[in-house]
Amino acid sequence: MNENNGILDKYAARNSGGTNDRDQEEAEVTEDLVSFGWLRGIRDRALSLELRKKTGNIVAIGYSYIEKLEFDPSEGITLHALGQKIRIRGRNLNAEVRPSMRLFEGICRHKVPFVREADEPAEMRADSKATVVEQIECE
Repeated sequence: MNENNGILDKYAARNSGGTNDRDQEEAEVTEDLVSFGWLRGIRDRALSLELRKKTGNIVAIGYSYIEKLEFDPSEGITLHALGQKIRIRGRNLNAEVRPSMRLFEGICRHKVPFVREADEPAEMRADSKATVVEQIECE
């Protein structure tokens, strides 16, 4: 009987931090690389791409609706989805953040669940080699 209480206490303590199981599970599989998230599992694929603006607004696009992706270092990343153009502007948008982790390539492979605009202080503090999303535009 005492052994069962130990198991219950263990699981109750794990879930008492104010987060639910889904939040905890998401944090375990998504790596936050500041400007974007990366799904770590080999077979993990995002269903949608969240575009997080510095204003707090978020637009999510289903990956299945993205018709075409373009990368031009001088223009940024352009997503063509449902007749709209979404442009992600910034610097080092296809630079290797960690081994085999690049923003554009990650979007192509559905490994990126979100892209986040940086605010000005974050842009100023970022290393010159860091991936920084300066602006997300929907046309």
